[in-house]
Amino acid sequence: MERARIQPPEDPRVRFAAERTLLAWVRTGLALMGFGFVVARFGLFLRELAIASDSSLPARTGWSGGIGVTLVLLGVLVSVFAAWEYRAVIQRIERGEAYQPPRWSLALTVAILLAAIGMGMIVFLIMM
Repeated sequence: MERARIQPPEDPRVRFAAERTLLAWVRTGLALMGFGFVVARFGLFLRELAIASDSSLPARTGWSGGIGVTLVLLGVLVSVFAAWEYRAVIQRIERGEAYQPPRWSLALTVAILLAAIGMGMIVFLIMM
């Protein structure tokens, strides 16, 4: 006769930690979206300054619109992937599986993308 395996009660701190991680990624996504909006609007601000001062500067936004939209899109994608990862973690917890680190790191991916966008912004600022 095989004994029924009794599992210890689940530690609620594990779920709370997963939720805190999700909330941190949501804040990161919102910050990226907000920063993207500011970058995109900065180009429009420069254009309005050029028009108002009748300067010989070209009245165009340059790369700021594209960089801003890219940052907003990155913020949206971060939020979506964070929710997806949170759901997967919660499902593993409910099945009683041990923690398995993800194959790819959302943090590393975002850091690399932000570095690439930052390099684009540096090129833009140097060209101005």
